[in-house]
Amino acid sequence: MTQAASPELATPRYSIMSLCTSFAIGLIFGLGLLISGMSNPAKVLTFLDIAGRWEPTLMIVMIGAISIASIGFALAKKRSHSLLKLPIYLPQQSAVDKRLIGGSVIFGIGWGIAGICPGPAIVLLGASAPQALWFVAAMALGMLIFELFSRWQVRRALQRDASQR
Repeated sequence: MTQAASPELATPRYSIMSLCTSFAIGLIFGLGLLISGMSNPAKVLTFLDIAGRWEPTLMIVMIGAISIASIGFALAKKRSHSLLKLPIYLPQQSAVDKRLIGGSVIFGIGWGIAGICPGPAIVLLGASAPQALWFVAAMALGMLIFELFSRWQVRRALQRDASQR
């Protein structure tokens, strides 16, 4: 792995093994989404419709996924590198702030309207589902807007700091 001057800028070289492992894990994840019905917008929308024809089976899928992920995160917290010797980067911030709440609200609104979230959208894109194309395009646009807004905020803060000196 090559190290840059700053850990945030470090770009590890990924081996064929790490790429194959990532592909296999992504494939298993996608198959899990398909088998569980999480990639079916109609099923997701009935799960979210708690006042109407509520479909609770996805809650069982989520509980299972959260349980497995919790074990994985607990193990990852005890290590600095993965089994493939790549660095493990875990979130450092645990505070609930405006950005987290705002992002959660936007995510929930999008999920409630479309019945699709990012993981299943990629699965549906692979299945050539037309609604996935629109969702992924809107998601990419939202990510671009967020990136541009974040850069604008950083520039504004730097200019404000420079003008105060």
